[in-house]
Amino acid sequence: MLHAVIMAGGAGTRFWPSSRVARPKQLLDLASEQTMIQATVQRLHGLVPPERIWVLTNRILVEPIAEQLPQLPPAAIIGEPCKRDTAPCIALASVLIARQDPDAVMVVTPADQVIGPVERFQQTIAFAVELAREQPERIVTFGIKPSYPAETFGYIERGEPIPPPAGGGRDALSAFAVRKFREKPSAQVAQQYLDAGRYYWNSGIFVWRPATIMAALERFEPDMCGHIATIADAVGSDDYPAVLDREFAAIQGKSIDYAVMEKYDPVVVVEADFAWDDVGSWQSLARTHGADADGNTIIGRHVGLRTSGSIVRTDARHLVVTLGVQDLIVVHTPDATLVANKRDEESIRQVVTWLKEHGWNEYL
Repeated sequence: MLHAVIMAGGAGTRFWPSSRVARPKQLLDLASEQTMIQATVQRLHGLVPPERIWVLTNRILVEPIAEQLPQLPPAAIIGEPCKRDTAPCIALASVLIARQDPDAVMVVTPADQVIGPVERFQQTIAFAVELAREQPERIVTFGIKPSYPAETFGYIERGEPIPPPAGGGRDALSAFAVRKFREKPSAQVAQQYLDAGRYYWNSGIFVWRPATIMAALERFEPDMCGHIATIADAVGSDDYPAVLDREFAAIQGKSIDYAVMEKYDPVVVVEADFAWDDVGSWQSLARTHGADADGNTIIGRHVGLRTSGSIVRTDARHLVVTLGVQDLIVVHTPDATLVANKRDEESIRQVVTWLKEHGWNEYL
């Protein structure tokens, strides 16, 4: 059976001041009327039933996520005791799923992406599931055809084409062997990737059998898998909370890209033709919400005179007025307001660091 794992442990610091420790970006309505994680679960409706959807997140977010996703079984929302990146998260989910369903296939997706239309997304996932079932040792990922030379995404270089699975019937989809994963490039290199036509944005979405990804992790990250196995053995026992805390904290954090994807073979990339955006910063709102004739993206009550190229987020009750400015990010919340130059957006993380260092925890 098909299971879905939603990775929802990110802090979303680049979305401060809206994103906070107790309410990070995946719990915010940044791209639509639904929160990011609600939209992610809704995207799976009809493809994976609620009882086979798993959410892995920061422990302090278990309760607010459960409130936003009442259709999921409470036991399916798993709180990690500390941040250890995506490989341990995926390893833990894989062993838990394998205990219930040894022949499972799982789709792994972040909680903070904008994807559509849903029908095409689901067709693409179903195609990848067929690829994984046809050759169980395969790992399948999804590449997004780049529409501009993005410096903020990783890239996948494709190799030789992969024949469609027998009886697949989805001849509009293409799959390729992965030649190499590429790090986030400079502007010049990103343009070269765009011009070459054989590079995709790395979507961070995967399909595989739990047994396959665990075998790969055991090969490349045996220490990590030892700790995960100890956790799995304690599931259902009175000692489980203590074992989870101790063993998970002992893991060296690592992304699934570094741990497995860049070393494993065979990896297949499916050319995804659905719309996709990794909502990673305030400037991504211009792509998801659009801009007016002056290049402004406005969410909430705003008056702008001689204002251009700016992003403003407030609410219906608090008026923001901008006069004679350009290329600003203005974000109002009840207790903090951000005013930043768009070119300095990466420094928002420095603000969060400053607040931590000075003990201004009420704003974190």
